[in-house]
Amino acid sequence: MRYTKVKSIFTLLFVLMLPVVLRAQTATTKANNLNQLQQQFVDLRFGMFIHFNMPTYWNADWPDPEASPALFNPKKLNADQWAKAAKSANMSYGCLTTKHHSGFCIWDTKSTDYSVMNSPYKKDVVKQFVDAFRANGLKVMLYYSILDTHHKIRPHQIEPEDIEMIKTQLTELLTKYGKIEALIIDGWDAPWSRISYDDVPFEDIYNLIKKLQPDCLVMDLNGAKYPGDGLYYTDIKTYEMGAGQRMSKDVKRMPTLACLPINSAWFWKEDFPTVPVREPQKIVNELIKPLNEASCNFILNVAPNRDGLIDDNALASLKEVGKLWKNEGATTKLSPLEDPIIASNIAKNAPSNSSWSDDMNIMDFANDDDYHSSWQSNPRVKEPWFEIDFKKDKSFNTIVVFESKANISKYKLQYWDGAAWKQIFSGDNSERVKLHRFDRVWGSKVRIQIEGYKDAPSIAEFQVFDERR
Repeated sequence: MRYTKVKSIFTLLFVLMLPVVLRAQTATTKANNLNQLQQQFVDLRFGMFIHFNMPTYWNADWPDPEASPALFNPKKLNADQWAKAAKSANMSYGCLTTKHHSGFCIWDTKSTDYSVMNSPYKKDVVKQFVDAFRANGLKVMLYYSILDTHHKIRPHQIEPEDIEMIKTQLTELLTKYGKIEALIIDGWDAPWSRISYDDVPFEDIYNLIKKLQPDCLVMDLNGAKYPGDGLYYTDIKTYEMGAGQRMSKDVKRMPTLACLPINSAWFWKEDFPTVPVREPQKIVNELIKPLNEASCNFILNVAPNRDGLIDDNALASLKEVGKLWKNEGATTKLSPLEDPIIASNIAKNAPSNSSWSDDMNIMDFANDDDYHSSWQSNPRVKEPWFEIDFKKDKSFNTIVVFESKANISKYKLQYWDGAAWKQIFSGDNSERVKLHRFDRVWGSKVRIQIEGYKDAPSIAEFQVFDERR
């Protein structure tokens, strides 16, 4: 009788714990799969960016957003030439600008009339690109801009129907053209686009992409803002080298993409045929090799001209690159990484409080969404603390504490449930980006009590998220 009762209790406990166990297993499987995809991407080493769109016909990267589709007329377009040029340089893949910031779509879209199908050309460029690159043994990726000045998807004007158009266009791109290795997204959460991840909800878009193509890597070109050793709103860290973005040598190895054009600009310009392109030796020795050694995949932009062909000087440079460099396969194995942060930061600009601050570096600097400012504890405080006050109960399941340099080594994370402070974490963590994921809780306040540190503690960003899991 006693055995049966004990057995029943254990059975009940197992049933109650099963959802938690399965959820943990699912999260681990998901992270492992993403880590594998990140490694495979880095191992591709070198690819071709293809900026080809309405700007090609304007001698400017940012054309008039009301430019007529009649201007787009590449009479000799040959995507096979692009693919063979990539092969000649021993590239592994290509990535095409399906829609740039001025909103012109170069595929057969049902979402808008502002597309190649209403131009004199009237052919789906994306289809020609993916067919040609696959036929030449190359993988395919696509570029897509959230900022869209033609359709007025820009700051202070975004409506629900704009978000639906973005989802419709991404659904077309990820269902009509077979396997897409990665989607490079631009014009989002950048100082020049000023469209936040709340204006166009990142988590919604990210989950849509993963639902349509689970193995499609999402790369948002936001590397300038976020810390180099944290995966925020991207599966791969990105650096636009022409804008001065560089990997820091003092952060841990991350799966990374860096990009530069072979010419002086991203889209074709009238002087491209006569101006020297980037030297093959420098492409190999100053870009591909050192970047690959740092687990960084390098994508070189080669812009087709108005006829839809790559200029002779660029073709010649790519052939020389192929003579000097070969893809040697796997790069250094990456350490396992957590899934990226994709939810909205509910602590951003929320009321905050802290122990005595040092001079002007008060508590508000720790949740201002600026990674270059910090709350600084006064050196005379022996037990520093920092707190976010939501003013009402909110649900959350993730906290990130980011320091401009690793300093805090021991601390507690707690939340106020209306009656008492409840503990989330207590222990040691010397990482610069301190990421904590836990079962969802509800509280009106959350705080960190700092117990171990070398120098007077400072926090650049204290972030709280309610992730969908």
